[in-house]
Amino acid sequence: MMSQDEMDYNDTYDFLEYGYSEEPKRSGYTQREALHIISVIIYSLAFTLGTIGNGMVIWVTGFKSKRTVNSVWLQNLAMADLVFVLFLPFSIDYVLRDFHWLFGKNMCKLNSFVCTMNMYASILFLTILSLDRYVSLVHLSWSERYRNVKRAWWLSAMIWTTSCALSCPALVFRDTSEHNGRTVCFNNFHNDSPRLVAIRHIALVSLRITVGFLLPFATITISGVLLAIKMRQSDSVRRSSFSRMVWAIILAFFLCWAPFHTFSLMELSMHGSNRLHSLLMVGFPLATSLAFFNSCLNPILYVLMGARVRKMMKSVVLRFTKNSLRELSQSVSLSATEIDSAMPSLAPDENLESSAV
Repeated sequence: MMSQDEMDYNDTYDFLEYGYSEEPKRSGYTQREALHIISVIIYSLAFTLGTIGNGMVIWVTGFKSKRTVNSVWLQNLAMADLVFVLFLPFSIDYVLRDFHWLFGKNMCKLNSFVCTMNMYASILFLTILSLDRYVSLVHLSWSERYRNVKRAWWLSAMIWTTSCALSCPALVFRDTSEHNGRTVCFNNFHNDSPRLVAIRHIALVSLRITVGFLLPFATITISGVLLAIKMRQSDSVRRSSFSRMVWAIILAFFLCWAPFHTFSLMELSMHGSNRLHSLLMVGFPLATSLAFFNSCLNPILYVLMGARVRKMMKSVVLRFTKNSLRELSQSVSLSATEIDSAMPSLAPDENLESSAV
């Protein structure tokens, strides 16, 4: 059991540990509880839409379409987002139980590791997809020489390896502790020195914001703007459609992740003062759920808004529907044939009756 001083310095709010409080259930708690319910609703929508959307993307890019560089990026992005949302039920259960962790220390570490790894992987694949689109349209000669499926898979493996490495601190620092009758899953920085604890916390938040937001956002924005300028040379309809998709991607990325990283920066003030404690208690669950929601928006923005992919998915759905109707028709025909074959057995009786008359 940790002392209160240790809790003050070790306590961080990112990914699942932002909910416990020493305050009794009074007026402020009701407001936080309402926002936590909203967070659960967003988690549930992200889980449902993300599972269906990303599963469909993996199915189409992996089994129903020709293997291309773009399909490699989309398949890996969908895999990262799918694993990300599949672990959301742990977050939903944690919030619904008023931030009481039931799954043990090892699962606390694993859950945070998987969430962080797929957060990095999703954002890095989102970034490489935007950068690759720019390179393939603007630098055609370089793209034709070096851009191929084999290199795309090697780069994908590097992204997954990098994401795992960046997520390893979760396996080291995540811990569970009993607090006010509840088990909390939190970052335990394992040191008696408040200064060293603060340095470790600042280093982790700085790394996450830099690699997980600032650099990707700058890359996506710059490549998107340059692509939109390049597409001005195309016809107006295509330019309008493409520009809308580019700006939708940039806006969705910013709106989903900016609040989370803003609260991460605000969280650093907790090492010197508890002044923002109530604000973090209210805002961090909602900001985290918005960040998670980006994983179900990716397949919509990157896949369903693409005319070529829409056409391909429409073809797949029509083919599936035709096959289903054909099987149903064959089943009905088989049943009708069986009925017809049974009818002649009644003929002898009918002849006897007519001869008797």
